[in-house]
Amino acid sequence: MPISPNLSEIVTTTLRNRSGTVADDVTKNNGLLTRLNSRGRKKPISGGRTIVQELQYQENSTFKRYSGYDILNVQPSDVITAAEYDLKQAAVAVSMSGLEQLQNSGEDAILDLLEQRIENAETTLKNNIALDCYSDGTADGGRQIGGLQLLVSTSPTSGTVGGISRATWGFWRNQKFSASADGGAAATNANIQSYMNRLYMSCVRGSDAPDLVVADNNFFRLYWESLQAIQRITSADKGMAGFQSLQYMGADVIFDGGFGGGAPLNQMFFLNTKYLFYRPHRDRDMAPIGDERMNTNQDAFVQLMGFAGNLTMNNAFLQGVLFA
Repeated sequence: MPISPNLSEIVTTTLRNRSGTVADDVTKNNGLLTRLNSRGRKKPISGGRTIVQELQYQENSTFKRYSGYDILNVQPSDVITAAEYDLKQAAVAVSMSGLEQLQNSGEDAILDLLEQRIENAETTLKNNIALDCYSDGTADGGRQIGGLQLLVSTSPTSGTVGGISRATWGFWRNQKFSASADGGAAATNANIQSYMNRLYMSCVRGSDAPDLVVADNNFFRLYWESLQAIQRITSADKGMAGFQSLQYMGADVIFDGGFGGGAPLNQMFFLNTKYLFYRPHRDRDMAPIGDERMNTNQDAFVQLMGFAGNLTMNNAFLQGVLFA
């Protein structure tokens, strides 16, 4: 008995109807994406060879103090450039063979099996995209999202981000603080606040300051233990609902670790989310890819569900990372 066309249609229709929910679940399953979404920094793209993120890289050179009839500088000033980020793609497959259809005879049994596989595919895709948000973008031959370990690097004077060399351009380097090298000792609950203070001050420009601190289990625990009970103020930000958080200088401090978490070991990111963006393609935001595909030489069908996009940034020097 061949695969029923109705079953493949059910899979396709179900995935299409749920793609918006899955895309929303991804942002709710990751502290960074939750904050970006609440700040309006999820900005889908509609097309293009790359994701272009414009940025201001220097001040206007025509500034001049003057008196009376002094000649003013009206020369063009090159202050804007753009970082270009590649589209990264990922997909999962929901499939069923003719034998599985026979073994799960009865409409309810088939639908139960499909439902389980669809849920598993959705969970797999959203969990891996959430993990990739902390990556350095090198997995699978560079096909991975360029996550925080790339954008806010522990080695900010080397490498290329968004097509701009950090070795050449100082404005494109984030701040960093090494507990052992800069602080002189490994991070503990006795010194972590001092280390955080020193990094924080280098990430502030006037009223522009980090609004989100993301830590792994260890660094979050050290900060938590460093606080007196009366200081353990949790966030009232409804945009961060579902995430246990503390406060530091008005910023939410969360651990995006736990079981299966992606936050890198012994690192704490100080993020100004005003300058960070989640840029999925509007037609590939956890959505079905085409229609169902019937294998030409197998009694089976498959439906793909995919993502295309990247994390982007248009200001590096107001971001920072504290690490071992």
